[in-house]
Amino acid sequence: MSVTLSATLAANEDIERRRRAGERVLHLAFGEAGLPVHPALRERLIAASGLNGYGPVAGAPALREAAAGYWSRRHLPTDPDLVVCGPGSKPLLYGLLLAIGGDIVLPMPSWVSYAAQTELVGARSLLVPTPHGEGGVPDPERVAAAVRRARAQGRDVRSLLVTLPDNPAGTLAKASTIRRIAEVARELDLTIVSDEIYRDLVHSPATAFLSPADVAPERTVITSGLSKSLALGGWRIGVARLPSPLLRDRLLAVASEIWSSPAAPVQQAAAYAYTEPPELVDRVDRSRELHGAVARAVYERFVRAGVRVDAPQGGFYLYPDFTGLDFASSADLAAYLLDRHGVGVLPGHAFGDDPEALRVRVATSLLYGETTSLRLAALDAADPLELPWISASLDDLSEALTALRATRQASRSHVRLPLVTAPATG
Repeated sequence: MSVTLSATLAANEDIERRRRAGERVLHLAFGEAGLPVHPALRERLIAASGLNGYGPVAGAPALREAAAGYWSRRHLPTDPDLVVCGPGSKPLLYGLLLAIGGDIVLPMPSWVSYAAQTELVGARSLLVPTPHGEGGVPDPERVAAAVRRARAQGRDVRSLLVTLPDNPAGTLAKASTIRRIAEVARELDLTIVSDEIYRDLVHSPATAFLSPADVAPERTVITSGLSKSLALGGWRIGVARLPSPLLRDRLLAVASEIWSSPAAPVQQAAAYAYTEPPELVDRVDRSRELHGAVARAVYERFVRAGVRVDAPQGGFYLYPDFTGLDFASSADLAAYLLDRHGVGVLPGHAFGDDPEALRVRVATSLLYGETTSLRLAALDAADPLELPWISASLDDLSEALTALRATRQASRSHVRLPLVTAPATG
């Protein structure tokens, strides 16, 4: 087994070591929400701090009921008995791989942990490229062909995974693509795992969001959590919406042997969060606006530098393509950006991409400031791009991109970096 330390966590630790050593690094490598905890959630965590007993494996009834209400308000009626909670959506995904069994279809590129977790459970990933501009969903026609071919070779492919909106590309698949992937899943009898942890961070409220559970409820699992929308990554709480009692029972059997039950005090705070009181709705709305504004500003800096990149639609990620520069791999490109220009990004190969493709994942959410007061100022600002620390970071990025192009442009004079226009949203 060749699984190593998660690329995102390893990059974050490396950059923090460099900063402690006095290096100046523009941190675009770690997908943390970059915002403080809302005081109302801190208060509830403190009030529940005396809860030190084991709870139900599926999670506290109050949390399961609140999560069911969250999905029901999004036109997905949910039975609380079909909700399972865990210490983050990441362990829930791992538990689902064990509970469902078999090999899994993943979009290429996709979040670093999907393929690693698949390997950890002794299964294999079937990586299928995404349609252009629609990260997070494997191309439906290619999925059908790939699964049939794999099964003809004796592989036991049982599931496919989508991420809505996407990490690493920050884009959202079209409704027509979701409907087609659901049809393919039915035709091939595949369970769909829909990772929707960024759902509430789609930048424009006018953008239509279609979950596979809307069109294939009988075979779709939804996973989510509060790490992104409410910046509770360190609290470790996640929720899953199951399509059947059978799969729920299998997941609970796995959970009982791995994490027993989520931390009780965190569950109490999360139960409050999932009821979506006005002050937390407002926090999510303002967070979404901040993420969108900064991600678009970073996108514009890449476009000005002649780098191909799709316009971000959700979350805080971009996936620029540096085709035309003189590097052997995305790893070489990422290392050069960090060592020579102090810009930390993640190479595309960490997301299952072709190692020779010069694509990297850029996370924009740590540009909001290094202290709580600066981050709150960014959250409250009418125009966060005018804040001096954010403006300076954007200028640093532009300077690095200009210098990179000047020094590492491919030697053939006719090779030019391709430009891209923003795709239609919605």
